[in-house]
Amino acid sequence: MSFFALGVNHQTASVELREQIAFNAERLAALLLEQNQGSSLNDMVVVSTCNRTEVYAMTEDADSVLNWLAQVNNIDVKQLIHHVYRYENAQAVTHLMRVASGLDSLMLGEPQILGQVKSALALSKDAETVSPELNSVFEYAFYAAKRVRSETSVGSHAVSMGYAVAQLALQVFSRPEKLTVMVVAAGEMNSLVAKHLAEMGVAKIMICNRSRERADLLAHEIAHQVDVEIIPFAELAQNLHRADVVSSCTGSLHQVIGYADVKVALKKRRYQQMLLVDLAVPRDIDPKVESLDNVYLYGVDDLQSVIDENLAQRRQAAVEAEIMVNQLATQLMTQQKVKEASGTIQAYRQHSEEVSQKELSHALESLQHGNSAEQVLQEFAHRLTQKLMHPTSILLREAAKAENPDYFEWLQQHLQDVFEHERKPRQ
Repeated sequence: MSFFALGVNHQTASVELREQIAFNAERLAALLLEQNQGSSLNDMVVVSTCNRTEVYAMTEDADSVLNWLAQVNNIDVKQLIHHVYRYENAQAVTHLMRVASGLDSLMLGEPQILGQVKSALALSKDAETVSPELNSVFEYAFYAAKRVRSETSVGSHAVSMGYAVAQLALQVFSRPEKLTVMVVAAGEMNSLVAKHLAEMGVAKIMICNRSRERADLLAHEIAHQVDVEIIPFAELAQNLHRADVVSSCTGSLHQVIGYADVKVALKKRRYQQMLLVDLAVPRDIDPKVESLDNVYLYGVDDLQSVIDENLAQRRQAAVEAEIMVNQLATQLMTQQKVKEASGTIQAYRQHSEEVSQKELSHALESLQHGNSAEQVLQEFAHRLTQKLMHPTSILLREAAKAENPDYFEWLQQHLQDVFEHERKPRQ
């Protein structure tokens, strides 16, 4: 049985194709339950995100995985095959570890993928399509991802605007649970800002948007994590003092937060510090507010320079992470091989025990017939040695005949090492 990883991602397939083979949790759960009802392909985990759909499976036939992926999505396998990557055993393990660690993500080092892979495993476990062997591979991949996160800096530097704003807030304010945040405009950029800050555990997020519908949509997306309040756009200035952090990205042709607005807000706050982040071009916030005491103003260029530097640091850290992942994948494969060999070792041990018992019975019978103990013991030792050596002798002869001389030399060397070890006096 081999371990396969097969799928498509943002590097190999267009968004249109990725949409065609994407799975939501409900549909995937139903499909996995079907696979558990007598199908030969019944030891599998499917990871499906906006950037990838991958099947990890223990099977003898990788083509069955590809055929299943095409069939359940009503796609011609010939259309899919040109975009699919396929890895087996050690390469598949390495790939899974890279995915779980964020090394294969569109945004290098992004942390969300680990949770997505864990959710995929949980879904497959619920459908009972995960064997102990497959589960152990995933658990080791999670261990690898944890090591990468804790021992390298591949995920410690902000590389998106939304995440950068959240990290900036942490630098300015030491206690996020006390913060009130205002996002001015509820577009894509500020939605990411709001989501990151909600995950960070801020106390409240105020959404100030021209369209109530868009504000309601964002509020619905984050309400399970944080207290949310919607502010009419016309009331922006009069609520400004309530915000410790303001992120503005309106797309307006004119400034929406003026110097006077911030000065008044600061006075109402009794001059407690404020962080203002202007993600808009043209700018939403009057740049003169930077001259006010206790006001920190950051613009797009400020954040972009930080992001560029952080991305370079992530790429440098990724080199170290890749080495770690390869080492851990090798360790896992070695453990798997040793585990597989244990069955053969046990069978060999049982065979040796049977031979020993048979020869012992023969020796006892000789003693009962009056043969001398010395003669019986010598014959017993000789016969036992011959029979125990027989399988090893055959193996060495066959190895010598083989076309690969390296294997024979390796076998000879290891046997000599064993002999040397056995000759050493025991402590």
